[in-house]
Amino acid sequence: MSHIQQAASVPWQRQLFFKSLKTILALLCALVLPMLLLCLWWTAFQRQWLPEQILPAPEWVWLTTVDLWQSGELHMHFRISAERIALSVLLGSSIALTLGIWFALSKTATHYVLPTLNLLAQFPIIGWIPLLMIFLGIDEALKIVAISFAVITPVLVATIKGIQNVSQQVLEVAQVYQFSAAQRFFKVILPNSLPSMISGLRQGVMQAWLALVFVELLASSEGIGFLMVWGRQLMQMDIVFMGIVLIGITGFVLDGVLGQIEKYSRYYATRVRS
Repeated sequence: MSHIQQAASVPWQRQLFFKSLKTILALLCALVLPMLLLCLWWTAFQRQWLPEQILPAPEWVWLTTVDLWQSGELHMHFRISAERIALSVLLGSSIALTLGIWFALSKTATHYVLPTLNLLAQFPIIGWIPLLMIFLGIDEALKIVAISFAVITPVLVATIKGIQNVSQQVLEVAQVYQFSAAQRFFKVILPNSLPSMISGLRQGVMQAWLALVFVELLASSEGIGFLMVWGRQLMQMDIVFMGIVLIGITGFVLDGVLGQIEKYSRYYATRVRS
């Protein structure tokens, strides 16, 4: 290797080193607060700040998690919750994307239909539950529809903003090349608005996860939320704490994965514009 090649490789190696170091430091910082909370939890149990029936020991929660996992009961409840999330996100995001594209491309729909949807979006999910129970009962349809409502609003808003914020210069280039309406949408509008859509989907999934827990706590005989209710009824708070930790970890992982997809979509949009 020549001296020039060696000199050129040094900055790249330093950049890779500092990038890896930054990633490691970020992971360590992300673990600081959970470790502090765990230490506080352990200290509170050891010093009996709360009764054992209310605040179980961390090791009890871990042993309960292992027992439920080995018995297959935790598998079953988590799988049911994951299926509900998948179906609800698929249904809610499909409706939101369709409506968002329609509103963004149609001034008539924006003027006459969007205000009504904005009004309906102001109602929280808990406000829809009594009405949905009347029409859907308390079976699986209630849970899927209620969770889907939580997905629609963030995805809808992000889709409208993403399409409306597409650069006018990019649209003018498509006009110069005489793109058809379909080509302009799939080759110009969709790639440039994709990061905003993914961002809305990320928010929608997080809202769906929160709505899932609420719905399962309210009316369900299966799922992680039900498992927490069952633990509370039996005064087994180790099951409740296990559910809390599992919900937090799952939400964190989902948000991290969707964050990486969003980052890749922004890179893809930049490549398309260039």
